[in-house]
Amino acid sequence: MPGEFHKIKRLPPYVFEQVNRLKAAARENGADVVDFGMGNPDMPTPQHIVDKLIETVQKPRTHRYSASKGIPGLRRAQADYYGRRFGVKLNPDTQVVATLGSKEGFANMAQAITAPGDVILAPNPTYPIHEFGFIISGGVLRHLPVEPNSEFLVHVDRAMKHSIPKPIALVLSYPSNPTAKMADLDFYTEVVAYARKHDLIILSDVAYSEIYFDNNPPPSVLQVPGAMDVAVEFTSLSKTYAMPGWRMGFAVGNERLIAALARVKSYLDYGAFTPIQVAASAALNGPDECIDDIRKIYKTRRDCLVSTFSRAGWDIPSPPATMFAWAPIPEKFKALGSLEFSKVLLEKADIAVSPGVGFGEYGEGHVRLALVENEHRIRQAARSLRKFLAEADETMHNVIPING
Repeated sequence: MPGEFHKIKRLPPYVFEQVNRLKAAARENGADVVDFGMGNPDMPTPQHIVDKLIETVQKPRTHRYSASKGIPGLRRAQADYYGRRFGVKLNPDTQVVATLGSKEGFANMAQAITAPGDVILAPNPTYPIHEFGFIISGGVLRHLPVEPNSEFLVHVDRAMKHSIPKPIALVLSYPSNPTAKMADLDFYTEVVAYARKHDLIILSDVAYSEIYFDNNPPPSVLQVPGAMDVAVEFTSLSKTYAMPGWRMGFAVGNERLIAALARVKSYLDYGAFTPIQVAASAALNGPDECIDDIRKIYKTRRDCLVSTFSRAGWDIPSPPATMFAWAPIPEKFKALGSLEFSKVLLEKADIAVSPGVGFGEYGEGHVRLALVENEHRIRQAARSLRKFLAEADETMHNVIPING
């Protein structure tokens, strides 16, 4: 059999896997690794959601094939959520599709709209599926800065003028994974106006819209008048309700794009297990106190991480949203790069983080820390970090010259 397949060759090495292998080896050797690597929520799913799953799974009829686009009650629940949270009216029959998490939704949308050679505009650094869903589908990526400021559309316009063929879609993701950058409605208003003028599809990922800390709820691009003409937005229950393994997300917005996604999905899956969809409906229709509780836990962990790591010698900017801190590599270790620094931090301090370069080349110089360890473990990591930094001049001389 010949070498690698064409689509596999287009994918770069998965840098996170290198850290994961070292992490597994360290644990096999008895190391107590404090793991800030994967954004995998550790909190239990709220009990009323679990109870609804248990109740529903005991009904044999729910064990049959489900609906690829989502059962009607789930799509209505998502439409009602958008009405309450954003003031956006959605038709659950034509403007809502349930997906197997937002990651699957993005990948399937890429298959639905991308022809070989199509150009997609995406931020860098960003969550990998925002790029690789389109690369797998034959698309070509052109990168944009993440910061949602006055310069953003300057970069978009430059890309539109100098890309052949003209880009077909623009990916937005705020609050951003990994950088935690946030966008406001004024920013979305300008982007929507530009997209409508230039016939550009907007694909917005708001998976972290409910994980915010400063009484400033992130908006939806669909709140902008006219956005429904050009935009689809992806959400997820994974972080909002601590349901990552349930794989429940949504795409909502423009009817034509939603129909294209639904058609692709109809060939690929029968939807999530019906009891999961029923339980997800209970989550969306249920009380919001559990969301508040989850948000408070992340805020407490954020504050603990930022304060204890700062006292240990590593200043980390406090993220306004998401479950991640985006941390510049300490000056002493910048020459290592994010991947090697992640390896050294694991080897010398039993702390696992995600190398920034895994989110795109402009993520170099940073690492991402997920708030998935409790306060006790965060303080444990801070003590290890303090010791590592104090001994770095002696222990690192064989790895990197220490000269400021």
